[in-house]
Amino acid sequence: MSSDDFPSSVAHLIQYDHPLDSYLWLGIGGPARYFAEPTSRKELIDLVSAAYQKGIQVRILGGGSNLLVRESGFDGLVISLTAAELGKLSVEGDELTAGAGAKLSHAVTHAVGAGLSGLESLLGVPGTVGGAVVCNASAGGHDIGSVIQAIEVLAVDGTTEWITAEQAQFSHRRSGLRGRLVLAVRFKLKATDITTLTKRMQKMWIVRNAKIPQGRWQVVQPFVDPDGATVQRLIADIGLAGITEGGAFLSPEQPSLLTVNPKATSDDCLKLIARIREQVMLQTGIDLQTNLQIW
Repeated sequence: MSSDDFPSSVAHLIQYDHPLDSYLWLGIGGPARYFAEPTSRKELIDLVSAAYQKGIQVRILGGGSNLLVRESGFDGLVISLTAAELGKLSVEGDELTAGAGAKLSHAVTHAVGAGLSGLESLLGVPGTVGGAVVCNASAGGHDIGSVIQAIEVLAVDGTTEWITAEQAQFSHRRSGLRGRLVLAVRFKLKATDITTLTKRMQKMWIVRNAKIPQGRWQVVQPFVDPDGATVQRLIADIGLAGITEGGAFLSPEQPSLLTVNPKATSDDCLKLIARIREQVMLQTGIDLQTNLQIW
C-alpha cells in the first residue's frame, strides 16, 4: 500500500490499516485497509471516484449500530461521514432535508422543533440518516421509508442523482439501496402543534429508553421481525433466550438483542447468528433475515 493508490487531491485524507472497532456498537472487528473522513461533499465524491478508478471497494460507515466487521477487517476503503457538512439539516415548509451523515436522533428532534411530525416514532433508533434509510429503519409500527419523498444517491463513478421513494423499493426493514451510496434525503412531513408533538416524543423516549439494557453500545438487533411474528417471541418460544457462543449471547430478558462481552469475536457473533437461524428454521419453518451488515 502506498499513497500512489489515490490521487494527490485526496491522498492526504487516507489512513491505512485503520482500526474500526471503536466506531462500532459491538466494539469488535478488524481494520479497514483504507479509511477516510472527508470534510466536504466534493472530497466525498472525489474519494469514491478515485476508489472506483483503482478498483477499490467502498463502504460507508454510519453510526455502526447494525454493522459487524470480521477480525480480518475490510480490504477496501471505508468512508466515515462525521463531518458537519455531510450531516446538514434544513427545513422548507413541510419538508426536511438531511445529509446522510446526520444522526437520526438529530433529524427527529430537528423536525419536532420545526413542528413537523412523521419521524418522532424513530426517536432512540441509533445510527445515521443514511444508514436508517438504506435499512428502512422501523419503530412503533412506522418505517422511515413511508415519509421519504426523494433520496440523493452517489454512483461509484462520482455522478449523483435524486431518486423517488418508489425507486428505492422500500419494504419492511429493507430497501433497494444496499450497495448504493446515499448523500441526502428529503422527507415529506406533516405540520403539527409543537407542544403536542414534543409531549408525544418525550413519552415515546421514556418508554423506549426503559427497554434498552445498560451497556447498549454493545448490543445490536441481529434479525428482522418476520411477517406476522416477532423475533423476540419466536426465540423465546423455542427456548433460545440466553443462548451463548463464546463471548456473544442473546439477552435472557430480551432475546431479540445480541450482546457481547469484552472477549467476544466476530466469529462468535456469526456462529451464534447461524445457530439461531438454523434452530428457528427447523422448529418453525421461518427463515430469519439478518438485520446486520457484515463486512
